[in-house]
Amino acid sequence: MFASLAERLQETFRKLKGKGRLTESDVNEALREVRLALLEADVNFKVVKDFISKIKERAIGQELLESLNPAQHVIKIVHEELTALMGGQNSKINLAPKPPTIVMMVGLNGAGKTTTAAKLANLQRKQGRRPLLAAADVYRPAAVKQLEVLGSQLNIPVFTIPEQKNPVLIAQAAVESALTGGRDIVIIDTAGRQEVNEELMAELENMKEVVGPHEILLVVDAMTGQAAVNVAETFDSRLGVAGVVLTKLDGDTRGGAALSVRSVTGKPIKFIGVGEKLDALEPFHPERMAERILGMGDMLTLIEKAQENFNAEKMAEMQKKIKSMDFTLDDFLDQLSQVKKLGPLEQVLGMIPGLGGAKKLKDIKLDEKELVIVEAMINSMTPAERNEPERVLNGSRKRRIARGSGVTVQDVNRLLKQFEQTKKMMKQLLGMEKALKKGGKMPKNPFFD
Repeated sequence: MFASLAERLQETFRKLKGKGRLTESDVNEALREVRLALLEADVNFKVVKDFISKIKERAIGQELLESLNPAQHVIKIVHEELTALMGGQNSKINLAPKPPTIVMMVGLNGAGKTTTAAKLANLQRKQGRRPLLAAADVYRPAAVKQLEVLGSQLNIPVFTIPEQKNPVLIAQAAVESALTGGRDIVIIDTAGRQEVNEELMAELENMKEVVGPHEILLVVDAMTGQAAVNVAETFDSRLGVAGVVLTKLDGDTRGGAALSVRSVTGKPIKFIGVGEKLDALEPFHPERMAERILGMGDMLTLIEKAQENFNAEKMAEMQKKIKSMDFTLDDFLDQLSQVKKLGPLEQVLGMIPGLGGAKKLKDIKLDEKELVIVEAMINSMTPAERNEPERVLNGSRKRRIARGSGVTVQDVNRLLKQFEQTKKMMKQLLGMEKALKKGGKMPKNPFFD
């Protein structure tokens, strides 16, 4: 996500770091590059203007002159202002003082509203709640069936009323069902349209009045950029949305919507969709996102994901192997299976400080389909080759492995390179976690201990 924007900004600050001392001209040139990068990322023009103005005011003043490292100080200012631009801190769902909490999902067709409703229910369940999905989109063909299928995959109940064509009555009945069934959060999937229209808005306003939602979440496609912000303004003026869910952020190389929506509408981004799987919905943390954009990584999110998905005993064993330099290709294969649960490898590596630069990740590509090929190559090796590949593997052995697994020697070399990259990644991950603990910024956790 944000690949083009991140690469532009990181390159700008690399140039800045190369200068021993900064002049006002140096700062102005860097800020000009930042402004162009943001405008090309489809960030709202007024937002960019205000953003650059705030940075310039802080960067060209006494605060900078007294800094021991001027270049790093400018980056620190940009990080702080970028965080503030996106909302400053994580904004959670407004839970009802007395259950059930009622959440209305609204938005245009094509934004991924139905899938997002299911993802949100899944996330809420992980947080200890008992969600109920309500299928109130009676207009889109197969919308109800789609939600039922998703609910079945997650083992989360979906409330429907066959043949009922009034979405307001369905929503009302769903809330009553949650009360009697012990469900503490109701997530209502409403109908969307190709464009905002009066009929849709009147229906949603009626539903809001009848069921009294504690939270109205607007689902928008991040890849539509500035158009997403315009949609947010329109929906908020009629319904008073509590927050925004940005979908398809993993495919958004620009970032215009994420960087504009809070500033233009005043509404926080509460969740982001980062993939197609039903667990690919994350709470939005502005500071962490700013760090990702600037190539600083996102260790907290990575550790949270690891705690949720990794087997603690296996990780403890893996930690010992890495420390003792006993990390083999068999361990690598097992590690890939674990890492696969966190999402695309490039996304995972992008969360690690030092590996987050867009250029550094270009050579490291491994998707789930390639895992089968990797397994075939490793299974074609002898125990000695798997245990000490850097010492044992020569040209003839590589050719034999390539023939045995149906790949080329270049593929085998690529695997070995990825293996070395993973060893470095794991060492850096352990070192960073140790440093965070030492600095008192993070409590101990069973994932690393």
